[in-house]
Amino acid sequence: MTEVRLSSADQDDVFSQRIREQWTDQLGRRLDILIAGCGRGGALDVGRYEPRMTGVDEDLPPLRAHTANRGDLEASYLGDLRLVPIPPRSFDVVYVSFLLERIRHAELVLDRLVAGLRPGGLLLLKMRDRKSAYGFCDRVTPRWLRRALWRTLAPAGSVGPLPAMYEPLASREGIQAYCLMRGLMIAEDYSAVSGPARRGPHGGLVAVVCRAVAALSRGGLNGTEDEITMVIRRPQNHFARLI
Repeated sequence: MTEVRLSSADQDDVFSQRIREQWTDQLGRRLDILIAGCGRGGALDVGRYEPRMTGVDEDLPPLRAHTANRGDLEASYLGDLRLVPIPPRSFDVVYVSFLLERIRHAELVLDRLVAGLRPGGLLLLKMRDRKSAYGFCDRVTPRWLRRALWRTLAPAGSVGPLPAMYEPLASREGIQAYCLMRGLMIAEDYSAVSGPARRGPHGGLVAVVCRAVAALSRGGLNGTEDEITMVIRRPQNHFARLI
């Protein structure tokens, strides 16, 4: 499968189309959608289908405030993502929105989220790439400096700065290996530029820094795109490996 570069808006359109297809496949049954990372954003264009949407995220003050202001969630749970209620095989779609790069025990948490999918369900994934120059700078910058820079570099109204863990799973290779081991199929794979500092008032300067860091890495880091977006399917096949 070939990696494709799309804008974040185009990727959102892809997600909306896949949700429409999922609704059609279910013969019009109301969909159950889990949004993991609901405190940072994670909005989905669901059109007229009015699914039941549940949100989960860590219990941090900025995430708590954003979640409380959302009007699209029927229920939300904040806390340790290894413990928040995620009933197995209960969701048609799980949307993981910029979550894996900012939490510890990311693989364990993703196991719980995937276990919440019904057979044939979709995992819609967006995350910051640890192997991008942007992700590298995000994870190596001391926390106090990230907080100081956030006020200058991030767009107004952005939620953050949030923790920057970037465990190995938060990379294209990490997700590919994960899916191979769990019997999941990556149907679509996209890249984009969406880092908050890249979209802020000094985005041009941040882009120059990212290109310089990538050059110093001698090809080890991506100096342009920083976002990975994937459409992943849990197979219907009963012989597929179960989590």
